[in-house]
Amino acid sequence: MTDLRKHVEVCFTPGEYPYYKDEFEIVVVIDVLRATSAICAAFDNGIKSIIPVPTVEEAWEYKKKGYLAGAERKGQIVEGFDFGNSPFSYMNEEFRGKDVVLTTTNGTKSLDVAKDAEIVVVGSFLNLQVLSEWLAQQDKNVLCLCSGWQDKFNLEDTICAGAISDYLISTGNFTSDEDSSIASKYLYLSAKDNYFGYLKSSSHRRRLKNLNLNDDIKYCLTPNQSNSIPILRNGKLVKL
Repeated sequence: MTDLRKHVEVCFTPGEYPYYKDEFEIVVVIDVLRATSAICAAFDNGIKSIIPVPTVEEAWEYKKKGYLAGAERKGQIVEGFDFGNSPFSYMNEEFRGKDVVLTTTNGTKSLDVAKDAEIVVVGSFLNLQVLSEWLAQQDKNVLCLCSGWQDKFNLEDTICAGAISDYLISTGNFTSDEDSSIASKYLYLSAKDNYFGYLKSSSHRRRLKNLNLNDDIKYCLTPNQSNSIPILRNGKLVKL
């Protein structure tokens, strides 16, 4: 009997994306701390679009043309830019109705890697429920692309990917084959009652804590604060 279920799988890092890319119509880019959380926050606060670029140089070019442009590297705002990827940066009236340019260490790199997929959406704990429900209705194969940290595995993105895949599999319409997807699901099930505590010792959380960004961490690890599903269209993220 033919299995008509769609696949949901997890790719741990952008470097592994070429192994998966031809099998999935939808790619969910995840960078929990902090790019995809900041992007969701931006749309909740009335931003018109976000133009993600992979390099600081490209962000500079836009800034010189008069765009609001943000840049983050290794958790800190790049010199010469006014903001980075803190969600709180976007809770600002001056962003309403504007096109904003953003480059980050990991998240915008993943968006660039996945840009040729049929559908690219942004996922985080913030929009977990609304995104998972939308994905379940699409009847397409879904790849959760974790941004990781400089092409290495990280816990928070993997747990978020596990949450999305667990939800989709629970509908009965999706299945997973890859060990990465099974591992993500079990990490999520271990962490789901206390993301904040579970991720206490994660490398990026320690990195951000050392930069006094604990408020950002708490915000990014608090699920279902957002109803926004950012989608990539013609090189720009817009609200679905």
